[in-house]
Amino acid sequence: MTGMAARYLYLVRHGEALPDESGLTADGRRQATLLGRRLQDVPLAAVHHGPLPRAEQTAQLIGEQLKGVPLHLSEAAGDYVPYMPQRGELPADSADFYLRFLEGASAEERERGPALVREAMDLFTGPVDGEEDRHELVVTHNFLVAWLVRDAMHAPKWRWLGLNHANAALTVIRYAPDRPGAVLFSNDMRHLPAELRWTGFPPELHL
Repeated sequence: MTGMAARYLYLVRHGEALPDESGLTADGRRQATLLGRRLQDVPLAAVHHGPLPRAEQTAQLIGEQLKGVPLHLSEAAGDYVPYMPQRGELPADSADFYLRFLEGASAEERERGPALVREAMDLFTGPVDGEEDRHELVVTHNFLVAWLVRDAMHAPKWRWLGLNHANAALTVIRYAPDRPGAVLFSNDMRHLPAELRWTGFPPELHL
């Protein structure tokens, strides 16, 4: 009889992107390379990444620092709005702010995002079959990292909003059998020198 083992899900927002989002800046490439070096001793089974250039390039640079870890393109690791809350779900004092932030999402995005995030949940979360723990990296975007952290914390669905993740910062979630998901750490930037930290965060939130 096959048992169940823990999944360790490593999540990273892509490195700093060029203004036109066609790829990474020089700093973004450094961020990705340094993260790859940090992960060299992690027994990663796979690196999944979204289809946009900034995520794909980040994954490739990370992969260059690893030995024999396959890279997999995944639409579910892309950049999309995972959930569109209704006004009544949001705190009254911030509802207008969040609804303005989301009003640019098209009808297609509003339909496509929830379908993709369901796929991401199926692919990337929960314990795994077998006796050995599994370690996987997903190179993605801020919204999906926020959604998965929210889900692991059993927070309301709207709470993916307002969770910011810096470029190339590392978040790890453990999914152990018969236990809720556990966020082991979030926004960890210890692999980055000071000048490469906090990119992707609003300036007022830099520490």
